[in-house]
Amino acid sequence: MSDELSGLTEGAKDARDLVELATTEDSVEELLRRGLDWLTRVVRFDLATLFLLRDGKLVSVAARGPLANAKVRHHALALAEFPSLKQALETRRARAFTEEDHSHGDGDPFDGVLDLPAGHACMVVPLCAGERTYGVLTLDRAECETYPQPVVDLVEVYGQMLATALQAAEQRAAFEQLHRQDHEHAKLLEAQLGGDSEGILETSLSPMMRDLARRARQVAETDTPVLITGETGTGKERLARAIHRWSSRADQPFVTLNCAAIPAGLLESELFGHVKGAFTGATKDRAGRFQMAHGGTLLLDEVGELPVELQAKLLRALQEKAFEPVGSDKTVRSDVRILAATHVDLQKAIAEKRFREDLYYRLSVFPLRLPPLRERREDLPQLCSFLLEEQARRTGRRGMRVSPAGLSRLAAYEWPGNLRELANALERATILTPGTELGATAFDVGTSGSVPVPAQASAQVEAAAPDAAVKPGAVLTLAAVQREHILRVLALTRGRVYGPGGAAALLGLKPSTLQSRMKKLGIARLEQFVVDEAS
Repeated sequence: MSDELSGLTEGAKDARDLVELATTEDSVEELLRRGLDWLTRVVRFDLATLFLLRDGKLVSVAARGPLANAKVRHHALALAEFPSLKQALETRRARAFTEEDHSHGDGDPFDGVLDLPAGHACMVVPLCAGERTYGVLTLDRAECETYPQPVVDLVEVYGQMLATALQAAEQRAAFEQLHRQDHEHAKLLEAQLGGDSEGILETSLSPMMRDLARRARQVAETDTPVLITGETGTGKERLARAIHRWSSRADQPFVTLNCAAIPAGLLESELFGHVKGAFTGATKDRAGRFQMAHGGTLLLDEVGELPVELQAKLLRALQEKAFEPVGSDKTVRSDVRILAATHVDLQKAIAEKRFREDLYYRLSVFPLRLPPLRERREDLPQLCSFLLEEQARRTGRRGMRVSPAGLSRLAAYEWPGNLRELANALERATILTPGTELGATAFDVGTSGSVPVPAQASAQVEAAAPDAAVKPGAVLTLAAVQREHILRVLALTRGRVYGPGGAAALLGLKPSTLQSRMKKLGIARLEQFVVDEAS
């Protein structure tokens, strides 16, 4: 034991190597390999195995020592079958014992994988960091004498550092994924929009959109903060990009931050950046969105979702045009034009103490409201042409157009998803249509898979089916229920009974059976719903 404690003292001097490893190593595989190499200098063992917790099982990811083999490196254990391992994870404390100590009630974790001497010494070390439990480290050696407590204590610290390194690697991966998604989204938007988003605003047919474009151009010439409000899918980011392109900052960066898409714990770093060592995973200095947008425009998308605790820091940055990166006491100044967008009712959020009133007034110096698509149906022809041209640049399907009957069909729908839903409907119709003209029947299916019911058709159905409007709790006869349902399906198919997508197909009936039932229920074919396929 004295030799082991001596080796322990010498190995502990190299602990700073492990600390450096835990905070700088990016590759999890390399981290585990080098971590186990360090462990061989500190503790004697015949087998050291790292198990990570995955779906209730402990899966071996690395092994070292004379007894390590290919089977060990691909071994998995059901956690419920090994109480000592489960106890180590629950208590988050390391423990040592010998195989002859049966109080823990375990079987042989390496049964069928390798033969360990009877009564051999074992150690189980949990890998825990913060609230996360990553797995366990197990040490086995042929001697029957249990590991001394000083060795257990050191290896437990090693397990904590290794878990911290795993956590750091996990957070780095999350950071990189967020940045990749943001970068790819920005590239896609640039490719789709080109320089046309200004044109779609200025050439709109609806007076409200022409007025919106006029006011947006006026405010674009200033550095005044703009708050863009509107329902989801109305094109708030498009309007923000147009304002940037119309401004004197057009040749400077346009940077976006979606306040709803990034975990609350990472938002401050995303906004203001951080310095190396500010938190686990901060292996180097990193600029935030304010620094990235220096000289240009920063769009705070979905600003209504910003956590309350971060709103005060954002307000200070807007007022003083200065901030401190996370983990730094050095003030950084940044020249940024702020645009904000939200679908949230901020006045209601203020009343509910979810949004600061002073921040609201700082952001909404010049408010712009984007109307939903249902309030500007006269813009549909131009919007369809614009969106089809966008799709053509991505898909190569050029020359697509919406027929007058198709436009009538689109104009009858409420479009709860606004421009985003319209773009999806057009893309889906383009895929399903062999030619270049999108008729009325190309738009039978909405984005959620439901059939959009035209408002006029719905009214006609209600008029034709007086039994449909009944008081809650009223009991309809079976015939009345059948009549109401058939009328609604006929409205969806615009009176078409035969063929794919016809009422008979949707109801799972033969056309002759449906016609017979319609006659029995007193339903005449709803010719007012029929659309000329050639129109």
